[in-house]
Amino acid sequence: MNGVGIQTSSSVLMSHRVSFLAGKDISFVAQVDSSKLTRKPNMKWLKGKWLDLGSKAGKHLQFKESYDRNTKIYTYEMRIIKVVDGDAGGYRCEVTSKDKCDSCTFEVSVHLSDRECQCRRGSAQRVTRRTVSHIGDAGEDAGDLDFSALLKKRYGHLHFQREKKQEEPKEEVDVWEILKAAKPCDYEKIAFQYGITDLRGMLKRLKKMKVEPKKSDAFLRKLDPAYSVDKGKKIQLTVEVADPDAPIKWLKNGQEIKPSAKYVFESVGNKRILTINKCNLSDDAAYECVIGEEKCFTEVFVKEPPITITKLLDDVHTVVGEKVEFEVEVSEEGASVKWMKDGVELNRETAGSKYRFKKDGKRHILIINEATKEDIGMYHVFTNGGESKAELEVEDKELEVLQSIADLTVKAAEQAVFKCEVSDEKVTGKWFKDGVEVQPSDHIKITHVGRTHKLTIDDVKPSDAGDYTFVPDGYALSLSAKLNFLDPPKIHLDTSSTGNKNTITVVAGNKLRLDVEITGEPAPTVCWMKGDKVRRNRFIQLTSYTLGHVVAEAEGRVRVESRKALSSFVIEGAEKEDEGHYSITVTNPAGEDKAELFVKIVDVPNPPENVKCTSVGEDSAMITWDPPAFDGGVPIKGYLMERKKVGSSRWTKLNFDVFESTTYEAKKMIEGVLYEMRVFAVNGIGISQPSANSKPFMPIAPTSEPTRLTVDDVTDTTCALKWRPPEKIGAGGIDGYIIEYCKEGSDQWVQANEDPVSKTQYRVKGLPVGEKMLFRVVAVNIAGRSPPTILSQAVTIREIMGQRYHPKIRLPRHLRTKFIKVVGEKVNLFIPFQGKPRPIVTWFKDGILLEDKTVGTRTSDVDTILFIRSAERIHSGKYTLSVQIENMSDSADIDIQIVEKPGPPIPVRVTDVWGFNAALEWKPPKDNGNCEIIGYTIQKSDMKTKEWFTVYEHNRRPSCTVSDLVMGNEYSFRVFSENICGLSDEPGISKNTAVITKTGLVHKLPPFKEMDINCSPKFTAPLVDRSVVAGYTTAISCAVRGHPKPQIIWMKNNMIIGEDPKFRMQNNQGVLTLNIRKASLFDGGRYSCRAVNAHGQAEVECKLEVRGMQPELHFP
Repeated sequence: MNGVGIQTSSSVLMSHRVSFLAGKDISFVAQVDSSKLTRKPNMKWLKGKWLDLGSKAGKHLQFKESYDRNTKIYTYEMRIIKVVDGDAGGYRCEVTSKDKCDSCTFEVSVHLSDRECQCRRGSAQRVTRRTVSHIGDAGEDAGDLDFSALLKKRYGHLHFQREKKQEEPKEEVDVWEILKAAKPCDYEKIAFQYGITDLRGMLKRLKKMKVEPKKSDAFLRKLDPAYSVDKGKKIQLTVEVADPDAPIKWLKNGQEIKPSAKYVFESVGNKRILTINKCNLSDDAAYECVIGEEKCFTEVFVKEPPITITKLLDDVHTVVGEKVEFEVEVSEEGASVKWMKDGVELNRETAGSKYRFKKDGKRHILIINEATKEDIGMYHVFTNGGESKAELEVEDKELEVLQSIADLTVKAAEQAVFKCEVSDEKVTGKWFKDGVEVQPSDHIKITHVGRTHKLTIDDVKPSDAGDYTFVPDGYALSLSAKLNFLDPPKIHLDTSSTGNKNTITVVAGNKLRLDVEITGEPAPTVCWMKGDKVRRNRFIQLTSYTLGHVVAEAEGRVRVESRKALSSFVIEGAEKEDEGHYSITVTNPAGEDKAELFVKIVDVPNPPENVKCTSVGEDSAMITWDPPAFDGGVPIKGYLMERKKVGSSRWTKLNFDVFESTTYEAKKMIEGVLYEMRVFAVNGIGISQPSANSKPFMPIAPTSEPTRLTVDDVTDTTCALKWRPPEKIGAGGIDGYIIEYCKEGSDQWVQANEDPVSKTQYRVKGLPVGEKMLFRVVAVNIAGRSPPTILSQAVTIREIMGQRYHPKIRLPRHLRTKFIKVVGEKVNLFIPFQGKPRPIVTWFKDGILLEDKTVGTRTSDVDTILFIRSAERIHSGKYTLSVQIENMSDSADIDIQIVEKPGPPIPVRVTDVWGFNAALEWKPPKDNGNCEIIGYTIQKSDMKTKEWFTVYEHNRRPSCTVSDLVMGNEYSFRVFSENICGLSDEPGISKNTAVITKTGLVHKLPPFKEMDINCSPKFTAPLVDRSVVAGYTTAISCAVRGHPKPQIIWMKNNMIIGEDPKFRMQNNQGVLTLNIRKASLFDGGRYSCRAVNAHGQAEVECKLEVRGMQPELHFP
């Protein structure tokens, strides 16, 4: 195996001559450095100057290419399978990339082995002459002859003669003078004699040489020296004659040709044409055209297409005496093939009756009637266009077993019979037990009747169990079976060390391994089961196996392991779910045994639950909790408590000896600091996990009692109380006060307020009239209730007669002026008053008793409320509140004004236009929104753009002058009215327009010059170097501008990135992004982006580094 390859800057460049032995495989390798190339180079393999070998790829010629990303080198390989003489000659590999090109030439010569040289030397004398002359135009179906290949194939066996004569001196001879003087039929002989291999080039040169043609009186144009045509095609031979009326004859090998469907004569002017249809090998001959005494000659070569093999031979494996068929299929029917065995040709004369040859269309079959050992070998089939081979293997015919012996299972004192049957009744054999030959006796009998062989064992004993084998004499064959002796199974289970019978206690997390001894013959099948001991029919099978042959899984947390006569039940890391009743059942054909046991799993208890603080003191707290839901299977011994400050991570143990109760008083805490508690449960196995933290609590003492509790007022059903805050409050502060009351002489206190009140006064309502009531007040904070302060004496719930107060209205300050609201808003007026006894409250609107259902009022003993859910303008007016006690009264007036946005001004008109000014006038709106108009907003719009611009805001007068108007424009105006609610929704639009006339000025516009926006590409944001981790998708971006829109080219290491699915290129308004999907280490390198348009180009680049993923570190 040889190769050729020298690496240069861009391609392979080498000129070399190599020689090979015919029949060997050869390969040629070329390497191309693409580090400076922008795209993949194009490689061609050529033979000679014109033959592209890429079109000849197949079994004989094979091509391969590869690319190394690290070195950026392309490797191209051409492989020739089983080189032949025709493969000799000059070769060239040519590589191109854009405007760059390079090539490499080398010469290949093929020499024969000594044996082939001797064979061809003997056949050289029988080479038939073939006339070769100048190749001319043979008509539309004519082909070209490869004389170089024909010569190399035909005279390859004579090469050794030329090599021997290379050293002999030769006289200088002008070959071209010899060729010009020679006949065309001698060209091939002369070319061979003087070593000319390129006959095509030789004929072309002869044609160009100036040779004085012999003038012919009969022919204006003679036949070409030679024609070639493919088999089955047609060919035309054409001459031009001087006399169109002269008779003409066509001869083939000297015999005159008569017109027929095969040969067609045509006469077109001075042209005479002979057409030969459907050429075959018989048409390969010399042809003459005769006119009178003059003749012209030519030779026609018929090329037969190569016969290829379409279906190859298959290897055959058979036995002696069987029929063998080798079948091959070729490309054409009626083709000839040659069969060979181990290099010796097989034909009808030499094969005799042993081999038969059969043809069926394209199928060719070699038949061997009865295969023997002598037929073993390699068989070949050859055509002129291919070959195939197959191997035949023949083996001796084996002894056929008609009935094999079978395993037996018997009990004591029974009979065991082993029986087998073979195809040959003459065959004898021997019986063996565990490898030892069995001898006949009274206990064991051996018989052979016809094709049946028997071994009979009477009164079977345990010692008879074993493996029995029958071995036929003279054959590499044995028949085996096993004799099993039955023994009932037995379980030997010992749980006496566990205390309770058949109960096993395991600590959770520990390993349980229970070894159970089992006996029985044959080895019993063991089945472990878990299930409810009472409901035995609902078992769950864990696993089963046969002793000596483990079929249970040997892995897993819960598993069964087996050894000889021993079954082990294993639980790794016992869990609570593993607790329950288990059973083991052993079974064999002789019987069954069963044992049951209970596995108890004990563990540390679960954490206590519902830890909470029930009460607190100044430096203590009472903590309670619930026992754990699961005690671990062992009674709870007690509890351990811990506490910590909120925000701290340090826990403080409160007890070192277990505490048996579920209530604990934690002491020595700091008042005002938040604490959390947690509890651990303890049993005989260990300590549980901590419970969930309790809610934060703060050790705080309640405040002292409130002071100076007095009665402020008493009515028929209420009592108003006042008091002062406690003297001692503490860190917990005061959350509020609780007021309670009870009848005098009773101890059933009733809470007057649901939620604590923050004020130090409260009116207790709903008291029974005439009863004597006691009152007390308690301060409340996070620590609880303070001691109560109790009223010194009972209070009689009865209004004090004779005590009167003049009625008085306390009107809020904001209601003393006009009260303004917008339409749709809510109105809610709260007006307190005083007077005793309870005054009579009356509302009036504009001096009339208020009876409007949309206006509501609500009155209590000390205040009244007027409310309107959605105000309307009709609600505007003067509201009067009157409070009266007998002949004493008081009143207050409230002025309510409901307003909304005003209407548009009317009518708006242009009263005068002068210069660049326009005067406007309008009238106030009909609807002012129930309030004063505070101004107007004026806007203008020219009739061209129709856009409105504000001219004045807050203009108070109903007229204005608009200045700075543009000459030549026509203007329209609109006016918005404004009050305290804002601008009117609709404007008043002027009925007429203001036209600003021109005054004779002419404005000359400069000519419009279109701006040239074309520019070359320019990157406004460059690419930035990046370092990424392998396996993650990454992206690099830049920004470019240019007109017309530039073409974007992405490159990696100066190589253009094509339609590679790994890369995705995006262009969003000039922002260019290259996405790299799941970058690998091979994706690192220099990336560049090039922008090109008609005005130039620009390029930016960056470096992308891809790092491997760091391994994860695991610390104990």
